[in-house]
Amino acid sequence: MLTLEKFEEASEVVKQVAIETKLLYSAYFSNQTGNKVYLKPENMQLTGAYKIRGAYYKISTLNEEERKKGLITASAGNHAQGVAYAAKAFGVKAVIVMPTTTPLMKVERTKSYGAEVVLYGDVYDEACAHAYELAEKEGYTFIHPFDDPAVATGQGTIAMEIVKELPLVDYILVPIGGGGLCTGVSTLAKMLNPNIKVIGVEPAGANCMQVSLKNGKVTTLPSVNTIADGTAVKTPGEKIFPYVQKNLDDIITVPDDELIVAFLDVVENHKMVVENSGLLTVAALNHLDVKNKKIVSILSGGNMDIITMSSVVQFGLRQRDRIFTVSVLLPDKPGELVRIADLIAKEQANVIKLDHNQFVSTNRNVGVELRITVEAFGTEHKNRIFNKLKDMGCRPKLVNVMM
Repeated sequence: MLTLEKFEEASEVVKQVAIETKLLYSAYFSNQTGNKVYLKPENMQLTGAYKIRGAYYKISTLNEEERKKGLITASAGNHAQGVAYAAKAFGVKAVIVMPTTTPLMKVERTKSYGAEVVLYGDVYDEACAHAYELAEKEGYTFIHPFDDPAVATGQGTIAMEIVKELPLVDYILVPIGGGGLCTGVSTLAKMLNPNIKVIGVEPAGANCMQVSLKNGKVTTLPSVNTIADGTAVKTPGEKIFPYVQKNLDDIITVPDDELIVAFLDVVENHKMVVENSGLLTVAALNHLDVKNKKIVSILSGGNMDIITMSSVVQFGLRQRDRIFTVSVLLPDKPGELVRIADLIAKEQANVIKLDHNQFVSTNRNVGVELRITVEAFGTEHKNRIFNKLKDMGCRPKLVNVMM
């Protein structure tokens, strides 16, 4: 059972390894939404995510015999690091089964805490099934990443900190993968103040909790497809589902493209790296139809590998027309390139890349192609440059290519 006494106990226990992440007031998101928006930066935890709370509290509740058997879990990354770190703190063995699609950074960080890593399956659910097989075969003690009341209780300590720091909070936005964080936060929030609205946020391509709530029972999605790998779960937790049914006020789903621009917003305005799953609650701010409310967005983690980060930045800049590539056709004669460069300079744009192709046509008088990748201020600026090129007779075409 998730009780107030257990939440209080967990709050004291997790202080041994987790920092109390102070709320950050966001002037940017507040102005954008007409609310008072605060960020709960769990991406700043030692392991880069909130998962250390539930993992450490769960292990603290095990007896000596259960710990000595060794611990095993399955995770897409953050729970893996939480269990690995907590196991090291307790001096016990940890085996972590991770999907083969897990970013290398998360794999290496998990190993750095002393855990043994087994890569198996394409998604979390397949890795989890394999972890159960290994637990039965080797006698390990299984630590479920979300479908465990003790784990959920540890995660719920986040709500204790939020209400302590912002007693009059109106809304708490919480990411949902399997539902452990959502269970702990919503249950404790309602215990402390039934008027607090707790809204879960899922990727549109992995909305297992939304479908389950609609069906009135735990439902498995046929597949999941999202860049938010930490919340790419097909089946929510059975044991915790009744708590979600009782305490969650609503669910918002967010498409992947909104996570991409949310990444840019957080990096540019708060100088923080937040992984795609942690950005769900930021993207959801624009879906919440309220004004003049105190809202807390839980940033669940910041473990994003550099390759993913690079890709997200490029896609985000292109989505917002901060970078675009345009193809123009020019006669092959001296001065044409200077003419284009002069136009872009006068418009105060910045050329990032040039590609000059003389072989696009056999008629070089009218068919030399110049592809220009330009940095602009946004859509209006981009359109102005495009129209100026059109007026010059350059026959511009937008080209969708990555750098």
